[in-house]
Amino acid sequence: MRLRLIQIDAFADRVFQGNPAAVMPLPAWLPDPLLQAIAEENNLSETAFYTADLPADAAPPPGDDPAYHLRWFTPAVEVDLCGHATLATAGHLFDDVHPDARRLLFWTRSGWLPVGRGDRDGELELSFPAGRLRVVPDGDETATVAATALGIQPEHSFRDTDLVYVVRSAAEVRAIAADFTVLAGLAVRGAVVTAPGDGDGVDFVSRWFGAGAGAFEDPVTGSAHSQIAPYWAERLGRTWLTARQLSARGGTVHCDVDGDRVRLRGSYRRYLDGAVTIPEPGE
Repeated sequence: MRLRLIQIDAFADRVFQGNPAAVMPLPAWLPDPLLQAIAEENNLSETAFYTADLPADAAPPPGDDPAYHLRWFTPAVEVDLCGHATLATAGHLFDDVHPDARRLLFWTRSGWLPVGRGDRDGELELSFPAGRLRVVPDGDETATVAATALGIQPEHSFRDTDLVYVVRSAAEVRAIAADFTVLAGLAVRGAVVTAPGDGDGVDFVSRWFGAGAGAFEDPVTGSAHSQIAPYWAERLGRTWLTARQLSARGGTVHCDVDGDRVRLRGSYRRYLDGAVTIPEPGE
């Protein structure tokens, strides 16, 4: 069986920046173990699989835009929400399938996720559920172990999908040398470390380190920004923010906090078009 594979750098202004994602259109869903094996073979932080067939239990789509069923797999697990691979999938569909469309809809584990064209060429806007950070109680063992593994002394510690640590400066975020062996043993998807920005036009910065997701450091993490943008919007007193993820590849995410949604804007650059050959299911 041959399947198409498109690799796109998301939240990137040029190739070799941002976060690379594999996008794989499917004529129908393959067995989950095979999808997981493909994602492991691709060895990117995320592989996005999609079909045009919506599941029977999908909620009615919020509009008549082209709609797809989308799932995301790391090399280790399927995840509930992924920003960069959603942006990459939408970029492929806008380029190859729906050149005249203004918006696409994706049915996912997190409900319907609309993606529209941005104001600039090559820029897209994702609408994600806003995170709800909860203060980590004193003495929380997982949060304490993770902070030690990250080598940080946070001002504030929160938890949502990920552990979220606020530190004083962008320099502290840049300096992190995480102990992934320790992080990988924790019962949490990942850990975000964030701080005020220190560059022109950058409101806040962050880095994301995997634990249960089976990734070391993600270059640019859209789902993390949907968790932390509401915090920075409240702290800074405005809803439109520019963020920079300080991984080695780096990436910029423009965030607009609107009630229970966060709109994430970013650009994408296409890197690879190819095909993979895999065994037929059951072989």
